[in-house]
Amino acid sequence: MEDLIKEWGYIILFLYSFGGGFLALAAAGVLSYTGDLNIVLSILVAGSANFIGDQFLFYLARKNKLYAKEMMQKYGRKVALAHLMMRRYGSYVIVVQKYIYGIKTLIPLAMGLTKYDAKKFMLFNILATVLWGVVVGYASYFMGEVILTHAQEYKYYGVGIILVIVFGVSVYLKRI
Repeated sequence: MEDLIKEWGYIILFLYSFGGGFLALAAAGVLSYTGDLNIVLSILVAGSANFIGDQFLFYLARKNKLYAKEMMQKYGRKVALAHLMMRRYGSYVIVVQKYIYGIKTLIPLAMGLTKYDAKKFMLFNILATVLWGVVVGYASYFMGEVILTHAQEYKYYGVGIILVIVFGVSVYLKRI
């Protein structure tokens, strides 16, 4: 398993981070703590993929408005939430959206559909990606000892907690 992680870890991290990457970067942080990966390289790989993914979604919507609208149609409530967040928080929603599962991919699409300045989006996306990468990467790196120490002892509790969180988030998102 160690050889697989060392050989393919950064590639998997890049591919997973293209569409989000929060969990992959957190796992890479813990693996960096163990010495299987490098934390700085993990942050750079995940951050690069995350940045490219958001830029891709923004320009996809900008250049193919019909396709983007059609793609977003089935997420009516989440799109409405994305628009409300854009109105309320302005450009800072680009920073916040990196941490919110469910609308992470919709914000760049929604902003691409508007007349939002592409250069401004790119600058805020760079800021958001760097902040996201450093916070998530180093938080998981520094929590690596705690996570690994208690992982074996509390693995069944962890599974239960994860199931409760997933259930709670899905119920919450269905009500939005």
